[in-house]
Amino acid sequence: MRLLLGMILGVLLTIGGAYIYDSGHSNAAADVTTGTTVSAQRPMVNWDVVSVKWHALTEGARHQWDRVTANVQADRAVRPAEPRS
Repeated sequence: MRLLLGMILGVLLTIGGAYIYDSGHSNAAADVTTGTTVSAQRPMVNWDVVSVKWHALTEGARHQWDRVTANVQADRAVRPAEPRS
């Protein structure tokens, strides 16, 4: 149990640290005098891609959960009521 809790905590700390690091650094700044864009340090994580993948993961999990609950409800509807002793 401690191992699982430690792994989950480690993942959360890693993601949180990357988010904090990326939010503190801007991606690009415009130079008004020359009209060019000066690129600053790139972010460690592409958060737009993470958002899309997270949305796909949650939608897939929701779809699978709906399938499982529909199968359970259909199974209950087909079975006759069992007598209780």
